Amino acid sequence: MTDTKSVIAVIGGTGNQGSGLAMRWARAGHDIIIGSRDADRAGQAATEITAMAPTGSAWGSIRGADNLSAASEGEIVVLAVPYSHQIATVTPIVKAVKGKLFIDVTAPLMPPKVGTVQLPEGGSAVVAVQAMLGEEVTVVAAFQNIAAQHLADPDHEIDCDVLVCGNKKAAREIVINLAKDAGMTGWHAGPLANAAAAEAMTSVLISINRAHKIPGSGIRITGTPAEAED
Repeated sequence: MTDTKSVIAVIGGTGNQGSGLAMRWARAGHDIIIGSRDADRAGQAATEITAMAPTGSAWGSIRGADNLSAASEGEIVVLAVPYSHQIATVTPIVKAVKGKLFIDVTAPLMPPKVGTVQLPEGGSAVVAVQAMLGEEVTVVAAFQNIAAQHLADPDHEIDCDVLVCGNKKAAREIVINLAKDAGMTGWHAGPLANAAAAEAMTSVLISINRAHKIPGSGIRITGTPAEAED
């Protein structure tokens, strides 16, 4: 676990993926704000996650708030909502995330053909959010290929790696450390434009799950790292 603890706002933290990430980061000692359009629902989710902490544990604090309040108070902001809600969720919090690290978990799944790669116009859902937020916000794409069911159980070891894409290496490194805190290995996967590959891979993994009856397939990076490169 990293020594530096952060206040992490998880926008969409009432959903399966967002709540799983929130729980794992709280377990690592980070303070978590669950964001939702409904503050009461966010509070309920925070209570449920808090109840998972063993008595006397060193979990971080967990509380709920509406999306704007969560984004304003979080040092790091994580977006974990379905693709269909991505832009509508980001629009009201644009000013609140200025100057912050913004981690976008979005994969452009388009029902009913979620197992078919359907990248949006421009090639990447996360790149579109970076353009929307502007250069004052550092957007990093990560966690698109982690099935929500792997995140939900704090005792479950996740046998999947995380591709981390962003235009600033220092920002990617922060997210890689957060992946480690959540029980996963993160990898520098290049600039934000490369997020298109991770977004597309989500549909590929869904197809693999269906064909082989795998409950949440993932990816692993093989090889032994030497000195890190930009």
